[in-house]
Amino acid sequence: MSAGLLVLSACDKPTPLATVTVGSDSVNTEAACYNDGEAIKESLIQGCLNKKADKTVKISMDDKVRFGVDPEIAENGWTLFINGQQAEQEPYKNTYRTIPGNAFLASQTGQTAEKTTVSIVETKGKKLTGVWQFEFKNKDKD
Repeated sequence: MSAGLLVLSACDKPTPLATVTVGSDSVNTEAACYNDGEAIKESLIQGCLNKKADKTVKISMDDKVRFGVDPEIAENGWTLFINGQQAEQEPYKNTYRTIPGNAFLASQTGQTAEKTTVSIVETKGKKLTGVWQFEFKNKDKD
């Protein structure tokens, strides 16, 4: 029931945007899940993190990947999740940051990944309030 409400409220007004820029290519997306600043139900979070990304960004190991979020996301704080796993402990409070591409393409085995799902997750204390999904494709594997 609440998932339907989440979808309906997203239609009323656009969600804040998250943007990924690599070189001169920028891709932005609205939230995959957003509850207008309120906590997303625990039971829905994994589904949000597993949702297929609408937007794909091609990166290589040595690209600089720039993340930008609307000020209201930065105000609460945001963290990155990689393939559904939280990648950092402390929320970031700025609207902009740069991370090297190899952080997203390197795997545990030392091989480079072909693709990675990167989620920008807005947090408010311990609660998750928004999830934005991007798929990063390794342009060196094309």
